[in-house]
Amino acid sequence: MTNAFVAVVGCGYWGKNLARNFAQLGALRAIVDPDEKAAKNHATTHGVIAISMEQALADPRIKALAIAAPAELHKTLAIQGIEAGKHVFVEKPLALTVPDGEAMAASSVKHGRVLMVGHLLQYHPAFQKMLQLVHSGEFGNIRYAYSNRLSTGKFRLEENALWSLAPHDFSMLLALLDEEPTTVTGSGGAWVTEGVEDMFRVDMNFASGRKAHIFASWLHPFKEQKLVVVMETGMLVFEDSQPEPRKKLALYRHTISTTDGTPTPNKADVEYVEFNINAEPLKEECRHFVQCCIDGNKPKTDADEALRVLRALVAAG
Repeated sequence: MTNAFVAVVGCGYWGKNLARNFAQLGALRAIVDPDEKAAKNHATTHGVIAISMEQALADPRIKALAIAAPAELHKTLAIQGIEAGKHVFVEKPLALTVPDGEAMAASSVKHGRVLMVGHLLQYHPAFQKMLQLVHSGEFGNIRYAYSNRLSTGKFRLEENALWSLAPHDFSMLLALLDEEPTTVTGSGGAWVTEGVEDMFRVDMNFASGRKAHIFASWLHPFKEQKLVVVMETGMLVFEDSQPEPRKKLALYRHTISTTDGTPTPNKADVEYVEFNINAEPLKEECRHFVQCCIDGNKPKTDADEALRVLRALVAAG
């Protein structure tokens, strides 16, 4: 582990997954968590050290932090890391307010450090293939797109369904549409915990005339993670909840013909699009961060991308 340089800050529900993947990549050096017992347990599991945040910031062998702490701490922890000369990966969302996100981005530019955000599904090979097909122009322009992220639980107390579930959908939709929305409207409902919306619906309009919407809920009878893009001569569906990996990305070459002023659909059989089913999104995301730290390259989900998502989130809710 002599070349390992990443400290994972926060080893809870998601941080433990980051720790495992950075360890598998040979990049994990340390675990930081206010729960010293948990930190030591995870450190022992991966054969690394458990240290305090102050020690991580002061250690020149630690060149990067991967932060999986509550979102309200993202700004403080990230800027501390950047000002100490560390590259920083921070879980979604980037921050809870646009000014906080802008401050984080400005700090990374000022100090010449990588700032990357964990918009995990940007690294899913099925989504990457979908993005490639959409941007190739093979099926014409996008007409509209939507994303459903639905399940029964996990119920959160500290954040609503919009902030907990929808950042991934905003990230994917804005990447596909390649423009920021001119208007964003959203509304939700809280039934399980007062003041914490269990369901949220978002509508976005774009200057190009295209539209997109997001439906996010953890109070739903079944699990569905589905992204649909409707274009002029084809429709793509990325269904991450599809149990058969080879069927996660589907193409429908439906077209519409008009005879005597009457539009008629011409339906085609579904085609399943090939992609690298062996690539694990979280490992690819962690690998990308490590490589960006080494090469100094701009991450796919950099601060600019994260700020686009954050502005839409704030506008929606």
